[in-house]
Amino acid sequence: MLSASEAAKRAVHHVTEMTGRTAQGVIGVERTDEGWRITVEVVETRRIPDSADILAVYQTEVDGDGELVSYRRTQRYPRGRVERS
Repeated sequence: MLSASEAAKRAVHHVTEMTGRTAQGVIGVERTDEGWRITVEVVETRRIPDSADILAVYQTEVDGDGELVSYRRTQRYPRGRVERS
């Protein structure tokens, strides 16, 4: 089984390859029975100024070997938006 950091690196690579967009970073890591669930934030649309960029959150599942099992976009929002609880 991969470590959390290695699984996260693989998830970022997979999302970048699948979407053709730049990953901003990993915002969630969770171990599952079959591998890892990694949440990756991606720059969907670059704008000027940067604070107007559109970001997206992708939920990925990678197996114990780091292979992509699934991914999907779960959220899309402007960079400066404050999340409300």
